[in-house]
Amino acid sequence: MDPILVISKELEFNIISVKSVVALLEEGNTIPFIARYRKEATGNLDEVQIRAIQERYQYLNELEERKQVVLKSIESQGKLTDELKKKITDCQTKNALEDLYLPYKPKRRTRATIAKEKGLEPLALMIIDLPLEGNPLVEAAAFVDPEKGVESAEDALSGARDIVAEQVSENAEVRGFVREAYMKQGIVVSKVREEHANTSTKFSDYYDFKENVSKIPSHRYLAIRRGEREGILTLQLEVPEEENVNAIEQIIKINPASPFAKQYQLAIADAFRRLIQSSVETDVRVDLKMKSDEDAVDIFAENLKNLLLSAPLGAKPVIGIDPGLRTGCKCAVVDYTGKFLGSDVINITRGELELNRSKETLIGLVRKFQPFSIAIGNGTAGRETEAFVKKVLKEEGITDVIVVQVNEAGASVYSASDVAREEFPDLDLTIRGAVSIARRLQDPLAELVKVDPKAIGVGQYQHDVYQPLLQQKLGDVVESCVNHVGVELNTASPQLLSYVSGIGATMAKKIVATRDEMGRFTNRQQLLNVPGLGKKTFQQAAGFLRIRTGENPLDGSAVHPESYALVESMAKDSNTSLSELIGNTQIIDSIDLKKYVTETVGLVTINDIIDELKKPGRDPRSSFAPPKFRDDINTIADLYPGLKLEGVVTNVTAFGAFVDVGVHQDGLIHISELSDTFVKDPHNVVKAGDKIQVTVLEVDAGLKRIALSAKSGRSVIQGTRSEKKNNTKNKPRRVEKPQKGFSQSPFAGL
Repeated sequence: MDPILVISKELEFNIISVKSVVALLEEGNTIPFIARYRKEATGNLDEVQIRAIQERYQYLNELEERKQVVLKSIESQGKLTDELKKKITDCQTKNALEDLYLPYKPKRRTRATIAKEKGLEPLALMIIDLPLEGNPLVEAAAFVDPEKGVESAEDALSGARDIVAEQVSENAEVRGFVREAYMKQGIVVSKVREEHANTSTKFSDYYDFKENVSKIPSHRYLAIRRGEREGILTLQLEVPEEENVNAIEQIIKINPASPFAKQYQLAIADAFRRLIQSSVETDVRVDLKMKSDEDAVDIFAENLKNLLLSAPLGAKPVIGIDPGLRTGCKCAVVDYTGKFLGSDVINITRGELELNRSKETLIGLVRKFQPFSIAIGNGTAGRETEAFVKKVLKEEGITDVIVVQVNEAGASVYSASDVAREEFPDLDLTIRGAVSIARRLQDPLAELVKVDPKAIGVGQYQHDVYQPLLQQKLGDVVESCVNHVGVELNTASPQLLSYVSGIGATMAKKIVATRDEMGRFTNRQQLLNVPGLGKKTFQQAAGFLRIRTGENPLDGSAVHPESYALVESMAKDSNTSLSELIGNTQIIDSIDLKKYVTETVGLVTINDIIDELKKPGRDPRSSFAPPKFRDDINTIADLYPGLKLEGVVTNVTAFGAFVDVGVHQDGLIHISELSDTFVKDPHNVVKAGDKIQVTVLEVDAGLKRIALSAKSGRSVIQGTRSEKKNNTKNKPRRVEKPQKGFSQSPFAGL
């Protein structure tokens, strides 16, 4: 089995492209490097496609290694036939391979082995052969032996059927059929355990629940699995028994004319109920869990990607505020590079005297450091702090400082981390949190890479999925985003540098140490002065590192050093200098690109270079625009059905999108309320970080749940705001079994 050919057919990629990708990966090239700088070789495949080739190639290699182990084991038993060897060699999946190997695996003591010890195997073989003559009871009488525990002919037949049942259960074709039946016909059935029958829990929607295995979405299956693990639910996969037993008889080719057919049929029914059903159900549950994990991880990865690529404020001074009622609001000032300059504390709830002192403190910070923006964490007291800051700025006539709410998810995790302690050993962790909030506004990507992605709060059942899969996927996403944007070599943190193609955590620290020792890098070639950084690492990393004011203007762009000579030729042929060529669209558009095509550099790469020369080092992220929360809407109590708001999408799941509308509690737009037209996948409509207009549908302050709609046709309830609030309060709208707005199951465990 040629893995290159298999992958080419399965993924429908050109075989030459697949072969090139595999070769490049085996040479030690990273996926970002291959996708960006080896487009001719791959046929312009993107990162997602290259990663799919990598994952499938790894699976097929693991499958091939397992085949060799299986072949060697069966051969050592003297049972490897040419037919079996071909079946194993042609095997396409790990499940199918294990089904073929099952009869030859070392076994624990079973009912079949006990029956064999009693000498009943010849009788079992007689049943399997299905002779057209003879009487099963008469034949079985010859095997009666009280000393061996065979008291009667019926005992002998029962033991023989145990042997036949085990053989049927180990038949690869039978197991493959039943596994497919579970996937196509199976029903996921969950029920509440008796001791919880009269108790309302977050799993109430699954107390008596059924859904097709083939259709159940990731979030529902993971919710049921969690309910089972917590001892509230039972979970079972069911298939029609009689239908499947009859189908197995057809696979075995039972001849009804044989007097032994009934014995074989009894053995098949026993095999299905006692051996096949539970074993295959376990396999299918594992497969279903893996698929659900992959779906959940993909959702998490997409949300993380969009969050990491959020629009940056840019290199501007910022005051970050970590809101707090009891201990006060911690303020931290950072300059345009993110360098910490100073801190203070303001209190907004401790009486007039303290309030006046806090106003003076805030104005003092603004006057002294001249921030472009004040970033306020969106946690507890965030909206109150925002209102206080805006009021103070307005009273002082300061109109050139923008106030922005920043998602602070994970900031507390960062502030207590080893990374934060190493960065700010002398700062209180609450001040570190304020610094992180300020930097998140400046550059979300550069700051969020310091936080474990699982702490950022954009996942779906993230603690229930296979953690190594989650860690790998999220790491891939961060790596992809970092290299997509590019990294400023002279200011990047070790954490940010560690995700640059080819570098890693150890080399990142060496780069920073070299930078601290020798001063800022003035050209990319100086990277080769970093201890241990060789030509291969330089090749992988250089194109993703930027030196904005370096000796060579190309060092501030995404043009790879290996293409510098080509660009210099373009400048020379255009009778201009390199610095004059870069950014000069008129000259660049006059270049005859075909003139520079070679065997290794094609038009695809040359066009990438031209795009970069027109806008060197441009940030691919969108321009920053702050969200517009209403000043009169601060808590969940301020919401009422029909109210229209602007919000920011914080998390997208399989069942809808969560939106921050500025009241400390995200609302849910159910998938059925995301658009005026049918939506199959919420990610096709919205992404994390999007600003969106919503209408409030339902509010349950007790459960802290807000149902929203993004449909254009939702009408606003007429009347004054106070009347609407009073109406809502006087007639509370509690939903006994909510469907769209407050579906219990999607929230379970989020």
